[in-house]
Formats: sequence, structure tokens, C-alpha cells
Amino acid sequence: MAAIKPKISVQYTENATVITFTSEKILEEKDIQSIQESIMSVIEQAERISLILDFSNVKFLSSAVLGLLIRVSKKIYERDGRLSLCSINPKIYEIFKITRLTKIFDIYPDIESATEGLPKSD
Repeated sequence: MAAIKPKISVQYTENATVITFTSEKILEEKDIQSIQESIMSVIEQAERISLILDFSNVKFLSSAVLGLLIRVSKKIYERDGRLSLCSINPKIYEIFKITRLTKIFDIYPDIESATEGLPKSD
């Protein structure tokens, strides 16, 4: 049986939770489902969350990931939280522009700029 490789890593900073996608490609439906379950469990553990999704390792993603991001966004806003995306590959960013997701999501060049201005956690 093949070992299951983690698809995300989670890091807690003083004012945000940073989830970094560890895979270069997010294409398979089972991987996307696994990522969704992991992210949703992180969101559910916090009352109000400032979540940053770091795409620095991602070179390819399927359109199903866009649906995942919308579901994650909805869950965070239901809990009065905040979602930011950062370090998106320029080719992937073009897809966000074409689909007008740049108008829905707060997108930053890197983690540092995504965390600026966030309130410190209690």
C-alpha cells in the first residue's frame, strides 16, 4: 500500500493560521477531497479564523480546486473569519483573473503581506 503523503502543512502564527499546499499538482479528485477535509477541520477548530492559503508550491491545479476555495471561503465567512490567498503562480493567477475570482478573494504576493494588518490572536 502506498504511503499517503500530506497535501498541506499547517502553521499557526500570532495572528493567522497558514495552510501551505505541499503538492506541486492538485489535480486528482481524491486529493482535493482530502485537502478539503483537512482545511475544514482546521476551520472548525477555531471560533474566528484568519486563514491564509499559501500556493507557493503549486504549479498546476484543476478547476475543482476553485470550487474548493469557494466552499472554504463560505465556511470561513459563516464563522466571521477572514481568508487570504498568497504566492499564487502567475499562470494560475491568470485563471483567477479570467474567472473573476480576483474580485472575490484577497490575494497577496506573499505570506508577510497577507498577514499585515491582521489583528493579533487572543
